[in-house]
Amino acid sequence: MEPRRFPLIAWAAAAPGQALAAILAVHALVWTVLPTLLYPNLPLDLIEALLYGREWQLGYDKLPPLPWWLVEIAYRIAGHDYAYYLLAQLAVVSALALIFVMARPLTGPLGALVAVLIVDGLHYLNYTSAKFNHDVIQLPFWALAGYAFHRGLRVGRMRDWILLGLAVGLSLWAKYFVVVLAAPLALFVLVDAQARQSLKTPGPYVAMAVAVLVMAPHLVWLVRNDFLPFGYAEHRAVLSRGWYDHLWHPLQFAVSQLFFLIPSLLIAAPLFIPRRKPGEPPVASLADAFDRRIVTWLAFGPLVTVLAMSAVSGRGTVAMWGYPLFLFSGVWLVLVAGRALEQMRLARIGITWAIIFTALAAAFVVNYDVLPRFDHRYRAVFFPGDALAREITDRYRAVTGRKLAYVVGTMWDGGNVAHYSPDHPRVLIDGKPERAPWINLNDLRTRGGVVVWTTGDLKVIPIEYRNIAGEASVQPSFLLKDRRGDSSVNVGWAILLPQPAYAQIRP
Repeated sequence: MEPRRFPLIAWAAAAPGQALAAILAVHALVWTVLPTLLYPNLPLDLIEALLYGREWQLGYDKLPPLPWWLVEIAYRIAGHDYAYYLLAQLAVVSALALIFVMARPLTGPLGALVAVLIVDGLHYLNYTSAKFNHDVIQLPFWALAGYAFHRGLRVGRMRDWILLGLAVGLSLWAKYFVVVLAAPLALFVLVDAQARQSLKTPGPYVAMAVAVLVMAPHLVWLVRNDFLPFGYAEHRAVLSRGWYDHLWHPLQFAVSQLFFLIPSLLIAAPLFIPRRKPGEPPVASLADAFDRRIVTWLAFGPLVTVLAMSAVSGRGTVAMWGYPLFLFSGVWLVLVAGRALEQMRLARIGITWAIIFTALAAAFVVNYDVLPRFDHRYRAVFFPGDALAREITDRYRAVTGRKLAYVVGTMWDGGNVAHYSPDHPRVLIDGKPERAPWINLNDLRTRGGVVVWTTGDLKVIPIEYRNIAGEASVQPSFLLKDRRGDSSVNVGWAILLPQPAYAQIRP
């Protein structure tokens, strides 16, 4: 093949920054449009975000509040489902852009573009990024932290250390997983002789102060609420069953992440294949040994931290923890390869990326448009949330003549009613006041509401709701067809009639 057969590659080689902008635009467009077209109902993560975000709390019973606040802001600005999918892609492309900026002085602009293409092969940044959540929002903050950490150690400017503190602080508001980023960064400064010199400057201490300052409101909330969200993390982590889990659980996580890395490794393969010929001179590198140590630590430190924590505790891991762990793997691979990025090699990298990007998009289309016609598998995004909300709202209004103010139900059932109903009622999650402490129970009884459930006996209020709504009047159940496919949902519901006598009772 002659280089002239690849005009796009020639253009990318001549203008890597413009090529990056085009790639990020395509990425954002594709992964915003696909879920907008193929998700007729919002997925659980977004239903949850809309339920929590509207309450504007400093903390919740599960996770930090930042992504839920952002979804609420997107709702208020756009008021359409596409905004949530676009929000996810803004997080992804921001992370990719920061990787480019971080890599450029180390690999050159073209090497930085290749580093971005390698990372973009991860399904975390494609297929699964459509559902904006705490994993997705970590990405730009981790990328910013890596950039600022490298610049702080190499250049020593105060603004880089401030950026590092800001990135780490905001990462806590995104997800508590930030500990596996912060811990190895701190360790590197202590164990690397050259990095340790930074401790003689104000930079690291300013970074720590900024991080603590940014974290402070949520840290205070955690203390005042007995670290409530950590119970959720405790519930999700699989407990150790014996000594073998101290080996099996980290091994299981490592193997799963290696599998997820295969597309990225395929994109990177032309950097190493064919092998360097005898006598082929290495490409002059812009990165020195210190740069390489920093990048290596960023690429592997967080992963090793997760594996070590699992090995020590014996507890299980969650595959989705891999979301931010490999953001700097592309930069590391480009540095380790040290190969010239001539047009033929660049063409192979670009074509492989395009094939993988297209394959991930095609898999998304197949899973949400083609397979549902045949496999009849349950998919939450086909749930008839709009029909459920319309039926519940209309029937409640017909009986009471009032707008629907409250729903008692699960995050999924109640959240769908809350989002799709024109009345946008508030939800007492699982009928538990401790899960929704912002709900005034006296106001709920005064204004009334509904109880909704879709499992168990539809003629009897579930036992978990009886303490709150035991006096609710059970109504005839009804059946709703899923938005796609031939499955359906049986809905039980009850009306909690308004009781004005409670209006005078305040906690």
